[in-house]
Amino acid sequence: MRRLAVLIALLVALPAAAQDRAATLADIRQELAVLWVEIQRLNTQLSTTGAPIGGTGAGGDVLARLDALELEIRRLNNLTEELQLQVEAVVRDGTNRVGDLEFRLCEVEPDCDIGSLGPTPSLGGVELPQASAGAPIAPSAGTGGTAGGGNLAVAEQSDFDRAQAAYDAGDYAQAQELFTAFTETYPGGPLSAEAHFLRGEAAAAQGLWSVAARAYLDSFSGAPDSTRAPDSLQRLGVALAELGQTEEACLTLAEVENRYPGTPAVGNAQRAMAGLPCN
Repeated sequence: MRRLAVLIALLVALPAAAQDRAATLADIRQELAVLWVEIQRLNTQLSTTGAPIGGTGAGGDVLARLDALELEIRRLNNLTEELQLQVEAVVRDGTNRVGDLEFRLCEVEPDCDIGSLGPTPSLGGVELPQASAGAPIAPSAGTGGTAGGGNLAVAEQSDFDRAQAAYDAGDYAQAQELFTAFTETYPGGPLSAEAHFLRGEAAAAQGLWSVAARAYLDSFSGAPDSTRAPDSLQRLGVALAELGQTEEACLTLAEVENRYPGTPAVGNAQRAMAGLPCN
């Protein structure tokens, strides 16, 4: 478990890295579109003029520009493919790290069956194409999800409200059971991150800190950019502290400010660190 917080610290940097790659790819695609427009314009010039095109006149200049543009497009296409491979490698590595975290948390859960752990959902919710080495992990029906956006499935809101009502009434065991069923029934739905978080809160209220830690991790890793993610990461640090993983808890709590500066979770994390022997 000593590596747990280090893995979390590495994991939280992945969405930002993937976002930077995506922005670069978008810029390249935009530049490709501009270059294609320029090529079409030049082709129009070549096809509409009635004068013979020599090797040294204006037509020669146009052909030279066309050759240069085609070379640039080939270069950008190669760069786009390279960046896509790099993004896929980041997602695959991050997904593997999440799977490792789930395995390690299962080790400290008294009732967790490691053999029952399903495949870890790919970060970002998109299944990567099959690779020749290191096959990507396919999405599963039990973990992760994104918060906000998307349409709710039939009865999804009512099922969530029923679990929420049990939680608000203080029936934490029932709430935990209902939220667990909800995340299994509607994996990756708009309410998934919130359901995982409240599942963790219900487990924590019963002193089931290993179960709570798993739930907080599912909430955070499934939607690291959601409004619930800072609280999920902060509560994961608290759960690790309750499990006796002090060093990992300190690293995780410190990551809250690094990842989500200015959020209320930062203050909660700092107060939690004040009660721990953090360096």
